[in-house]
Amino acid sequence: MKPVVLMILDGFGLSDEVEGNAIALANTPNFDEFWSSHPHTTLKACGEAVGLMEGQMGNSEVGHLNIGAGRIVYQDIVRISKSIEDGSFFENQAFLSAIENVKKNDSTLHLMGLVSPGGVHSYHTHIYALLDLAEMYNVRTMVHAFLDGRDTPPRSAHQYVSELEDKMVGRAVMGTVVGRYYAMDRDKRWERTKLAYDAIVNGIAPYRAKSGVEAVLMAYERGETDEFVKPTLVAPHKIKDEDSVIFFNFRADRARQLTYALVDKNFSEFPTTAHPYFVAMTRYDEHLHLNVAFDKQNLENTFGEWISKMGLTQLRIAETEKYAHVTYFFSGGREEPFRGEDRILVPSPKVPTY
Repeated sequence: MKPVVLMILDGFGLSDEVEGNAIALANTPNFDEFWSSHPHTTLKACGEAVGLMEGQMGNSEVGHLNIGAGRIVYQDIVRISKSIEDGSFFENQAFLSAIENVKKNDSTLHLMGLVSPGGVHSYHTHIYALLDLAEMYNVRTMVHAFLDGRDTPPRSAHQYVSELEDKMVGRAVMGTVVGRYYAMDRDKRWERTKLAYDAIVNGIAPYRAKSGVEAVLMAYERGETDEFVKPTLVAPHKIKDEDSVIFFNFRADRARQLTYALVDKNFSEFPTTAHPYFVAMTRYDEHLHLNVAFDKQNLENTFGEWISKMGLTQLRIAETEKYAHVTYFFSGGREEPFRGEDRILVPSPKVPTY
């Protein structure tokens, strides 16, 4: 049997627009030959076609998940947003258990995650709903804001943080502001994660500000864009074992490292000081004992599973940055290889950013 190759060109798309379109302007003789000599079609990779909200741009995780599933998979952002609309969000047992822990211990509820309308790792309306929930139960609440700049313009966070702080008045205080480069590393650059951890958990950061917006504007003056804003302390704090943390990012890959440091008592990449009651918005890791607000959907008969059932073999190849996409996401959120599946990981270049 001849081998069959499924090659995913991440970020490669088709558009009638030529100006500013690197693909249309490039010399692509091989692709042109494939297109002219072989059957072909087009697929939509955004919005409702891939289970996102109408008009929302697609992303790598969503694309791999839908391709691997062979069907529309309603994304976590849609599931969570619909639960806010129908009110079930405010009855979610994982959230209520975090609040119960805080009330029992007279401690603090910490809300942390990416403050962004980008919709790739989080969505800004979700933290607004969590603030509403915290207010309903009158619990002491602190926010730790991660800044985007990759799925949003590089200097736009001051707008989103300002909107958030307006909604926090009388309900919560800002604890930390930090760029996703530090708080959401996924390439095991633990020195980055440690800087975010020290600020969020221990209240130790290189900079201080009087508000979240001031923290962002100070970073702009230092020449930093949103993604790279160094950890900044706004309100003095320390996270204690008796506290509760809700991590409101719904995408797993960039939430894992900070979660390990907060949850795993055998964590050894750097010293940790607290293991609070922790709630993850979605299931970030199969091997960690997590309280999960929106557990994963069970996708059966994905592309890889079907190949395995047919007694065929498959090889998944990717570099570190995309390894989770061709394994975990492509297999519908499954960590373990299927029978007959091999994997090759090619280490990504150790560069500061792409």
